[in-house]
Amino acid sequence: MRATGKTEAGRVAAIRPLARWIAGRLARAYPEARCTLDHATPLELYVATVLSAQCTDARVNQVTPELFRRCPTPEAYLELGQAGLEKMIHSTGFFRNKAKSILGTCARMVEAFGGEVPSSMDELLTLPGVGRKTANVILGASFGRQEGIAVDTHVARVSRRLGLTDQEDPVKIEADLMALFPRTDWTSLSHRIILHGRQVCAARAPRCDACLLAQRCPFAARGRGTPSGARHGR
Repeated sequence: MRATGKTEAGRVAAIRPLARWIAGRLARAYPEARCTLDHATPLELYVATVLSAQCTDARVNQVTPELFRRCPTPEAYLELGQAGLEKMIHSTGFFRNKAKSILGTCARMVEAFGGEVPSSMDELLTLPGVGRKTANVILGASFGRQEGIAVDTHVARVSRRLGLTDQEDPVKIEADLMALFPRTDWTSLSHRIILHGRQVCAARAPRCDACLLAQRCPFAARGRGTPSGARHGR
């Protein structure tokens, strides 16, 4: 069972120096880390975030220019309809569910928010299929608001490996990370961990020998990573 009260406060205090060290290292390694989904408006970012589920950002960025040109407003998505939207996003995978989610959210935006993407956490969470991760991405990148930390698969994996959390649920992981890092770092930290997870701390073949965090990483200390040379047959 997770510690509570004073015990939990003690756990956070014990881990916080490690968290500061990690944040500093990541800031030096990835100073320009940012959202890698191409977008110009909050609506475009919302749609791109939905499309990025089980799909690379690079693929999403290939699909969205024509989609965004065709659909500059929620009303335009509703006019395009399920079949038309499915056709345009087919290559991102899971296109039926993604189209249904986007159209449901666009209908809600028109009905409740005057066709605009809401700019608060509470309002964003009323949109169909929008959880804290997507809401945090939109708030941070489009509105400059740091209401939380966007926890995707990379953030969850890297955080657990580093010993920053022992949770599996993204909302609980987010709460652990928010307690460890200053609010001003939440958006940039998420981008940096994601980039580190993609480039170094991969799911199947983490490059612990090339990791700038390895010296204080419990996962690396257990010898779980794959040497870079071994990955290339050397």
